Amino acid sequence: MSELVLLERRGGVALLTLNRPDVLNALDGALLTALRDTVRSLQGATALRAVVLTGAGRAFAAGADIAEMRRMTPLEGEAFSRLGHEALATLEALAVPTIAAVNGFALGGGCELACSCDFIYAARRARFGQPEVNLGLMPGFGGTSRLLRRVGVAWAKELVLVGEPVGTEIGERIGLVNRTFEDPEALLAAAFETAEAIAKKGPAAVALAKRVLQEGQDADLRTAHALETAAFGLVFASRDREEGMDAFLEKRPPKFEGR
Repeated sequence: MSELVLLERRGGVALLTLNRPDVLNALDGALLTALRDTVRSLQGATALRAVVLTGAGRAFAAGADIAEMRRMTPLEGEAFSRLGHEALATLEALAVPTIAAVNGFALGGGCELACSCDFIYAARRARFGQPEVNLGLMPGFGGTSRLLRRVGVAWAKELVLVGEPVGTEIGERIGLVNRTFEDPEALLAAAFETAEAIAKKGPAAVALAKRVLQEGQDADLRTAHALETAAFGLVFASRDREEGMDAFLEKRPPKFEGR
């Protein structure tokens, strides 16, 4: 595995750590490639139940690497955007839930990366924003799409068009941040606590529910209901569904096997 993205397994939970702390985990081509490849290595891992993503040092990711982008031609810039979208889409497509543990700056590409996770926990000191317009740029890794779907069009426009970061108080209010914690240690502990709680649930049910939520958010209501109905029927084919219902009726903890 690359030293740019550290992978640690703790039971059914994987911890991914962006590891360029000397440049606040700026997202260059090498880091995005390492992230994509590390996440791909987790696809299909039968024992995996959840993923926590964080950054080494005092930042989650302070944005795309400006020094690298400064030298890019228009075609190279487009290719860089495609790489960023590919890496973030790979993370978003994981069957298991993903939690961004934002321990500091999450700006530009860092904010877009956090938005590719299922939900965001943040330290009180964290800052979120899309400051690209301050550099004569615009978001290139999903800031005009995922961010819009998470916080709504008006707040997405303010963050993208004004280019000023916001703290966790506003982040929570607009639905960008799920929970805020006073210090980074409490943040990571809480993210793991939630991930481990997810790991105890029926894996097939969690995976299907995540897929229907993601696919249904862009669908009309009738299509979203049809997706839910089909998935609800499908989960009845799992052994875990039988175990979960038997355990409830027998008043005992379930023993899910992921099948």
